[in-house]
Amino acid sequence: MLLKHQQHLQRQRDSVAFRMKKLAAKQVEITTKTNAVKEKVTKKYEDMKRVLDEDLRITLTQLDAEHDATEKLVEDRIEECYHLTQELDQELSNIAAQMKKQETDIQNADTEKRISETLKATDPDLIQVDDFKNKQLLSLTINLLLFIRSQVPVTKKLFQSYAADVVLDADTAHPKLIISPKGDLATYTETWQDVPETASRFDTTLNVVSKRGFSEGHQYWEVEVGGKTYWELGLTYPSIPRKGHEEDSWLGRGKESWCVEYFNGDYTAWHNGVQHELPLLAGKPFTRIGVFCSFPGGLVCFLGADTMTPLHCFCTGTFTDNLHQALCPGHDNGGTNWKSLKICDASRSAPVL
Repeated sequence: MLLKHQQHLQRQRDSVAFRMKKLAAKQVEITTKTNAVKEKVTKKYEDMKRVLDEDLRITLTQLDAEHDATEKLVEDRIEECYHLTQELDQELSNIAAQMKKQETDIQNADTEKRISETLKATDPDLIQVDDFKNKQLLSLTINLLLFIRSQVPVTKKLFQSYAADVVLDADTAHPKLIISPKGDLATYTETWQDVPETASRFDTTLNVVSKRGFSEGHQYWEVEVGGKTYWELGLTYPSIPRKGHEEDSWLGRGKESWCVEYFNGDYTAWHNGVQHELPLLAGKPFTRIGVFCSFPGGLVCFLGADTMTPLHCFCTGTFTDNLHQALCPGHDNGGTNWKSLKICDASRSAPVL
């Protein structure tokens, strides 16, 4: 029986070893595919840069050609004036000689006429740049820039296709939070609200979670945070502690949740009680924060949604339960943090101010 058990364990070990080889091959396959996509995307951006560089070259060449033509016209007019001054200098010299000889028969009519015609023909106000065409050209360039800005970053278009319909669950909100009837606003108040006590309600930290969770696919949501000095938002399993005085009920302090915290200009990412300071983002205010989750990829990414600036990414490997969106609007922070946190329509970009 020991021999049979030994043979069985050996077969099991061989199966596990074979699985490890398959996983290693899968790792190589994933890396190869990712690198191939990165290479293709890089080439496309290089193509776009070449197209824009060529368009810039053509536009500047056209402007240079018109400038050269206008400049040549000005030079011709200067040359006409120069020749006339030479002729006038000669006539003045002749007049001086005639005066010495007391010759009074001076023929001024032709000279006066040539002076008048030359001054009229060389009037600088007659030489005009085509301002209307230049304004049109600048307008077209601005429109092109606006179009490009509307298309980039491309991750914005991708994430917008994953936009989730997030509705906050008032039955989970701390009693000092007011949740709007539509479930899209969370507002801090110093007054303890008269709300039913439920097992799902947070009673020590100013949290609220979404009504619906998700367990597959990709999800993206955005929260308007402009004008606030303190907030936390992220994702959590339903098992996050709701009661008591332990910090585990704070977003990101336990293994059940992931979050980014903003406090007085500083950003910090949290998971399982581990703090990740983000000093490069200090002092950068964003009006919207985006959260992207890839359930099959085990990925949670936080972004400054205004410009799709990456804040922090957590690579969790595998999620073990449904995920819910979660947020904390924070206390009043010395009277600087009364504004609500607002769930935005992530399928649409924020209006340009």
